[in-house]
Amino acid sequence: MPTTSSEATPCAPPVTRRALPAIQTSPSRNPHMTSRKLLLLLAWLTALPVFAQSLPAPKREFRGAWIQCVNGQFQGLGRDRMQATLTQQLDRLKACGINAIIFQVRAEADALYESPYEPWSRYLTGQQGRRPDPYWDPLEWMIRECHARGMELHAWINPYRAKTKGTTELARNHPYLNHRSRFFAYDGQLFFDPGLEENRRYICRIASDIVRRYDVDGLHMDDYFYPYPAAGQSIPDDATFRAHSDGIADRGDWRRRNVSLLIEALHDSIRAVKPWVKFGVSPFGIYHNARPGSNIPGSATRGLQNYDDLYADVLLWADKGWVDYLLPQLYWEIGHKAADYETLVKWWARYAGSRPLFIGQDVLRTAKAADPVNPGTNQMARKMRLQRSQPTIGGSCQWYAAAVVDNPGNYAAALEHDYHRYPALQPRMPFIDDKAPRKPRKLKDVWTADGYLLFWTAPKAKRPMDEARQYVVYRFAKGEKVTTDDPSHIVAITDKTYYKLPYDDGRTKYTYVVTALDRLQNESKAAKKKVKL
Repeated sequence: MPTTSSEATPCAPPVTRRALPAIQTSPSRNPHMTSRKLLLLLAWLTALPVFAQSLPAPKREFRGAWIQCVNGQFQGLGRDRMQATLTQQLDRLKACGINAIIFQVRAEADALYESPYEPWSRYLTGQQGRRPDPYWDPLEWMIRECHARGMELHAWINPYRAKTKGTTELARNHPYLNHRSRFFAYDGQLFFDPGLEENRRYICRIASDIVRRYDVDGLHMDDYFYPYPAAGQSIPDDATFRAHSDGIADRGDWRRRNVSLLIEALHDSIRAVKPWVKFGVSPFGIYHNARPGSNIPGSATRGLQNYDDLYADVLLWADKGWVDYLLPQLYWEIGHKAADYETLVKWWARYAGSRPLFIGQDVLRTAKAADPVNPGTNQMARKMRLQRSQPTIGGSCQWYAAAVVDNPGNYAAALEHDYHRYPALQPRMPFIDDKAPRKPRKLKDVWTADGYLLFWTAPKAKRPMDEARQYVVYRFAKGEKVTTDDPSHIVAITDKTYYKLPYDDGRTKYTYVVTALDRLQNESKAAKKKVKL
């Protein structure tokens, strides 16, 4: 989200610059192109037409939604009203098939959780450093509520920003007040200097603390690396560059190295604490604008760039395996003159497939923009078909959760009744772990005072990575092929070891199948039980 205000509203269009030629596609001139990517490109070229009338519902798909704090939606609400607001949002998002929540917990070196290092956020209590009264821990509460609904919870942090423009007073324990030399001011804000090793160690300490003490499924960063360019201002890092350039002559290369060092260190820090926790980054939607003479992969766009303006070499991170997923913010419309959504979807699908790739969707813009072929409808259907037609794209995330709940242009209804009609497991991440848990044991049907139940016992496991965390329950009518490949047969994804059967008259035969999922949703072999309902 490119500016402080844009975390409350969708991203502004990119800065318009001079027209640029079409994207250069020659693999021989692309240092990021690998043999694997050539195979992915071949798959892309032979994929179904973008606007095929129907695409099969995927069994695995990331279906996320961002919940931000920096827009002030929770500020001063108090525990009960904030919990009620979040409960309403989570219930509606669950009905819409959302299976992951990205929850902002660190906006400006502060915390929406009990931190031993940083003050309570003003976006929670109204005053930075003020403890919630009555006391509660929003991150802990959100983890519990999301897991109860079968959703993942990814803790979203801003690594470098230490003060937004709207913050007028810092708490006594804010890190800036004790280490002023490690920060710089820019455009009315404060930032940790990315060129300092002690700042990288500090940010890793923050991330490791969250991962160690909380049962998060992911640690997430958005697009705030070096600050967004402000007209007439220069980043004040001359002294840091002179002292820590390490022989790198180009300031841009040096800044990119600084950010890459942080990304690598964060990845390693998270793995060292809990190897199953995913590390994801949501970069700005444009990596680099294509231009003559550049050997950097670029898109046919004219806007702010990760590589050149934010000093974020996102493709390098994916290629090196320093991130577990990429979630570029493609908030523009199909047909946008400076940043066409279709152009960017295809670009990211082509170049970023070395790690799981999901697409950030702007709910309000999509709901308001007319379809270029059928102007009587909005662009949601066309965007979803386009996204799902790309074999390297494994899902999407909605900016932002409250906008989904408001249902503009029937957006939420379309998710619930069409695109997310059937449940979906998370995309597999075999580079973290590909060992499935053992199948559920002792599957049986039992009459109880609460009704007719299907019971099973959790499988045994030797390592935390192999433990069953959830179970998938499938149902098949007589004569239907019993297969776990078809999500339309999923009736529940649950952390319980039982499922209430919908008993009628006891004359209709069904086969129920139960599988186990580990922390990364590797799926076990099936346990089967025939029943009459």
